[in-house]
Amino acid sequence: MSWRCRLPGGRVEAGEEALGAARRELHEELGLAVSDTALLGRLDDYPTRSGYVITPLVFWGGAEPALEPDPREVRSVHRVSFRELCRPDSPRFVSIPESDRPVVQVPVGGDLIHAPTGAILLQFRRVAIEGVIERVAHYEQPVFAWR
Repeated sequence: MSWRCRLPGGRVEAGEEALGAARRELHEELGLAVSDTALLGRLDDYPTRSGYVITPLVFWGGAEPALEPDPREVRSVHRVSFRELCRPDSPRFVSIPESDRPVVQVPVGGDLIHAPTGAILLQFRRVAIEGVIERVAHYEQPVFAWR
């Protein structure tokens, strides 16, 4: 099964920078307050087919953070283990007739996470878990995400 999945985030508001916007969105969407010092790192920007640029920031929220998802913005929250991100059948790459770039799929549970979220999860795996530098902006999104 494939489904649309996204990490917490949203627009950078006037007067904000990416760090402030990420912290604000974490608090608005998940009720998780983190300080600037909780920032562990930044992954590569990912330009989307819909014209946005995603700037992934990685924070330490604690070993078992208490989350209070806002039901107006969050349908469900999933904790994904490092073991799950590093499954031997992950990542998957498929071809589509609409692009010469490979579409990345990251299996999580019985589902497939596509780019942009899948690309961000893959880069997190490579950099944070495996210690390997891998760029992911060249991985394609599925056609349903081009809007």
